[in-house]
Amino acid sequence: MASNVGVFLERFFPSRAKYDQIDEDADPVATQERWLKKYYFARVAFSAVWVTAAFSFGDNYPLAAAILLVIYPLWDAAAVLVDAQHSGGLAANHPHAINLLVSLATTVLVLVAVIISMHWVFFVYGAWAILSGLMQLGSAVRRWKTAGAQWAQILSGGQSALAGGFFIFQATQSMDPSIKGIAGYAAFGAFYFLVSALWLTVKGLRAQKPANDDF
Repeated sequence: MASNVGVFLERFFPSRAKYDQIDEDADPVATQERWLKKYYFARVAFSAVWVTAAFSFGDNYPLAAAILLVIYPLWDAAAVLVDAQHSGGLAANHPHAINLLVSLATTVLVLVAVIISMHWVFFVYGAWAILSGLMQLGSAVRRWKTAGAQWAQILSGGQSALAGGFFIFQATQSMDPSIKGIAGYAAFGAFYFLVSALWLTVKGLRAQKPANDDF
């Protein structure tokens, strides 16, 4: 299922190899940053739709909430896979590979958890947020010297890990947790992706600015 989503993403975001075939002399840093800008904007767009749906239907329509809760980690797995393909492959990016496996496992576990209770869902999401946050942080550190705006991804990864701990705490409480809590977490993640995308956009525009415009 994740592979099907990956194929869909690949149609709109061709692999890095395809970009290299178009321009073999392209600056690898600029090529990577162009991809990351599109990737970050895509993640913002998906999160915006997901968060809106979660706040609109999550509490009143259990089936819709269950579908949304399963889709979220599945989308993350597909997005991580496509990003890895633009960054040298999974073999060259261990954080991506681990993140992919964790997100796929989370998808399966959430499928089971939604049948049991939201407490179990929050426990699974909490563990996922911690692990995926650490992997996101690791990927950002690896990219620090080759791409801009990684400071925002480091902050996002760290905050994800902290949020995961809070989800696990909520899972132990008697009050039933709400999907809106996860939607808030997703919204903060989207914010950091938006910051990174805008940062790279501004950086790209400055790089295209003629030198004589600086005077």
